[in-house]
Amino acid sequence: MTNKISRAFRLVLLSSAVLVLAACSLPSSGPSVRDIQDSSVENGGDMFIVDVNQSVVSASTRQQTSGFSQSFRNVGVVSVDRIHPGDTLTITIWENVENGLFSTVGKKVTTLPAMQVDQLGNIFIPYAGPIKASGYTPDDLRLKITDLLDGQTPDPQIEVRREAGDGATVSILGGVGGQGVYPIDASSRRLTGMLARAGGITLDPRVVKITVRRGAEVGEIWFQNLLDNPGNDIPLRAGDKIVLEADDRYFISMGSTGQERISFETHNPTVLEALASVGGLRATESNAKGIFVFREESAAIANRVLGRNDLVGPQQFAYLVDLTSQSSMLVAGKFQIQDEDTIYVTEAPYVKWRTLLFTVIGGLNATVALDTALTGTAAIFE
Repeated sequence: MTNKISRAFRLVLLSSAVLVLAACSLPSSGPSVRDIQDSSVENGGDMFIVDVNQSVVSASTRQQTSGFSQSFRNVGVVSVDRIHPGDTLTITIWENVENGLFSTVGKKVTTLPAMQVDQLGNIFIPYAGPIKASGYTPDDLRLKITDLLDGQTPDPQIEVRREAGDGATVSILGGVGGQGVYPIDASSRRLTGMLARAGGITLDPRVVKITVRRGAEVGEIWFQNLLDNPGNDIPLRAGDKIVLEADDRYFISMGSTGQERISFETHNPTVLEALASVGGLRATESNAKGIFVFREESAAIANRVLGRNDLVGPQQFAYLVDLTSQSSMLVAGKFQIQDEDTIYVTEAPYVKWRTLLFTVIGGLNATVALDTALTGTAAIFE
């Protein structure tokens, strides 16, 4: 009887040891909701933990510029009928006589080498000399050259064409069908026309950012802003540089959804969209009540979210999102993710207990084996 009690006591003792060790060494994808809440400012930590509701959504939303400044919008449409310094001109001359001033034997048409209008606005035409070109339309310049040559070759026919050059042109780089330098003409005096002239956008339009550099001034919009607001279809100016590039912002996903760096798939993603981009919550592992968005907020936003006015400098925030009700789902569908946010999904509470259970079952098997070994050893000394 004494041996049976001793054996039962050893079994209980060893089982308890297995439970304690298992609980201390169980693997986890990260801290629990309680662990994070323990690090709050209220508990002596350095992080504000805020439950996300409609008021928090409104207070935490950052004001984003969604269009060009007035200095870009208010310029007039450039006149494409006038020649500018830096423009490149191609001039073709037809003569009505054999062996004319420009033509050769058997050939009555001559195209002069492309010439660039100098900074004073002049070009040089053989037998006519320097000619003022800037300020004239191509047709006006044609008549002027005709008058100058008419006394030297009978009834010359002149054509003046403006080509791409350093004058009324813009350069386009990045995600378009054809990067290059394009002249501003009647169909490409505005941004949309020039983008079409360059072959259209080749990147995902949901995440395309358009940057226009005009001297020292820079304007940026999302492509969607261009489609939604006709006012962003700005007139172009000679020398403008247009760059199209994909959004380089990202967020980090951690916890029960795995660890991953995710690029923005829209220019203004919400929590629901961010979770969808990583495959959503895992039914058997994720805690729908414990989704955190870690972010550093400016003092202005921090004071607005917390209803205070005494905070100074950047503040650490953990926004807690609950997806277990219809109202909370609607709120999560409006709460915006910012660049470099970390979304952390905690484990469902039963995950650790399930792991503990499996560990204990394995531990009990080991305990029985150990007890058997101990019983056999004790028998030697009986």
